[in-house]
Amino acid sequence: MATKYATFAGGCFWCMVKPFDETPGIEAVISGYTGGHVENPTYEQVCSETTGHLEAVQIVYDDDVYSYEQLLATFWTLIDPTDAGGQFYDRGESYTTAIFYHDEEQRQLAEQSKADLAASGKFDKPIAVKILPASTFYPAETYHQHYYKKNPTHYERYSVGSGRKAFQEQHWGHRK
Repeated sequence: MATKYATFAGGCFWCMVKPFDETPGIEAVISGYTGGHVENPTYEQVCSETTGHLEAVQIVYDDDVYSYEQLLATFWTLIDPTDAGGQFYDRGESYTTAIFYHDEEQRQLAEQSKADLAASGKFDKPIAVKILPASTFYPAETYHQHYYKKNPTHYERYSVGSGRKAFQEQHWGHRK
């Protein structure tokens, strides 16, 4: 088994868990914070836009079953890759997008997937997703973990109300 880590920031971390969760080869999907300068930040600190952290998910996966390329392909369908100011309803640095690579191979694959998306003509604006080295990942508070399971009605309302679900359907077809 080739257990590896992938870390993606895609706006609200609640909406980034379900599409990866319960997929063969995915061992864990953890909501949290990364990329900032404060140790062990809280949700309130991150939302204050003073810590430099982005809301993100860290995925523990078996690369022999579900490849990094497959993770990247899923990631792109969860976000508006052209929005540099946040994602959908959520605005500010903590809701911006990034791929945090854990090794040189991930960096190269992320750069290539970004270039491929830009060249595809799918979007008429530049791809704004940053590709950055992974740094310390801090798991979010327990109530944020697997939010879609704990609060399915609120999760669904949020997904629809934020505009994320409509964007996904418009650009990528039906999504979970």
